Amino acid sequence: MLLFAILTGAPAHAQPAPSTLFVNVNVVPMDRERVLRGQSVLIRDGRIAAIGPRVTTPEGARVIDGRGAYLLPGLADMHVHVRDRETLAMLLASGITTALDLGEAPNPIVGRTRASIERGDIPGPRLFVALAVDGSPRFGHLVVPSPEAAGWAVRIAHANGYDFIKVYSGLSPAAFQALSEEGRAIGLPIVGHSVESVGLERQIAAGQAMVAHLEEFIYTFFRRPEGGDPHAAPDDAEIARAVDFARRSGVTITADLATYQAIAAQWGRPEQVQAFLRVPEVRFLSPADRIDWRHSGYQRRTGSLAARAAFLARFVRALAAAEVPLIAGTDSPTIPGLVAGFALHRNLAALEDAGLSRYQALATATAEPGRFIARSHPRSEPFGTVAEGMRADLLLVAENPLDNLSALQRPIGVMAAGRWHDAEALAAMRQSVALTYTTTP
Repeated sequence: MLLFAILTGAPAHAQPAPSTLFVNVNVVPMDRERVLRGQSVLIRDGRIAAIGPRVTTPEGARVIDGRGAYLLPGLADMHVHVRDRETLAMLLASGITTALDLGEAPNPIVGRTRASIERGDIPGPRLFVALAVDGSPRFGHLVVPSPEAAGWAVRIAHANGYDFIKVYSGLSPAAFQALSEEGRAIGLPIVGHSVESVGLERQIAAGQAMVAHLEEFIYTFFRRPEGGDPHAAPDDAEIARAVDFARRSGVTITADLATYQAIAAQWGRPEQVQAFLRVPEVRFLSPADRIDWRHSGYQRRTGSLAARAAFLARFVRALAAAEVPLIAGTDSPTIPGLVAGFALHRNLAALEDAGLSRYQALATATAEPGRFIARSHPRSEPFGTVAEGMRADLLLVAENPLDNLSALQRPIGVMAAGRWHDAEALAAMRQSVALTYTTTP
């Protein structure tokens, strides 16, 4: 259990004031590449009510003087795996106000914990969740061996509050088709991996809304390169065909470049896994995840993924140039080397290193996740830009992130659904997580 209240002498999650007014802030709205300087932003009832150089201060409002700092949308990590409340606190403390769990979240997280976050009882981002399904027990997911079972899986997911169905590689074509049809009828979009027996082109044509990894294109879209290396990268000449397909289809792709880089770094290298376990941020990693990292199967593989990792950097740059919808995701903390919260900042840096502009990289964690959720769940509260009517999920930083993305790692404060957490409160969250994990039996 979080010790935040004990450490701070305050409720675990700040309650919203009747209204909050940010003054003297430079707004990075993320609707396009621009900065609105010297603005005031009024928050009322968890939404952005007004933006302008002069906004009247409502009676009883809390006033936060930004002193020239930069206010932008809260960040989103659209591929996480949440096992406990501490992971959610770490996400929020890292500036992440929206997250998508893509499988195996414990039932209490899906139900009770999400409700507690929305009420303000505990700290955490707004959480969307997917039920992961597969055609065999190979990866430990819920098995749906037939169309009938697939239909029941979607209905059960809907009854239990899930937002998406995540597909894995071993599904049969008939089961995938049933998932897609029932999901469309009920309102649970299909996201996830490439299915070996179907292929990405047919999956997306059938309505799959999001591809959960860049590398899924390697498995069932790109032609396999000739030669004996099973880990060879596709030919760069294949990129244009994939980009054209993605642009025409309108599918959203998770730009998880740091995830594949972390896998490639430890592939066949147990010493790299040990190095990951010595980095300072591991104190924010649960004991269970430390054990899982130590026994990761990647370190026992042979060959090299370096060529594929370099190829994916070129692929994501081409996707961004073609304005294919890209959302940030990290697969943390299940991938050794990626601690929840820290991983998203690493991914943004990796995207910039791959050739995306800072605005393009930042859009993968702000505006594009907002657009994706708006398309897949149009009744959901809008987020992802700083505009009137948007959910008040905001991040205040000292420097312009369009000049320096690392500024996002040092928030002055985070607002989630109108609840403000200053730097001191964020530090207390991190301290609480580290203490909880240290004292866990």
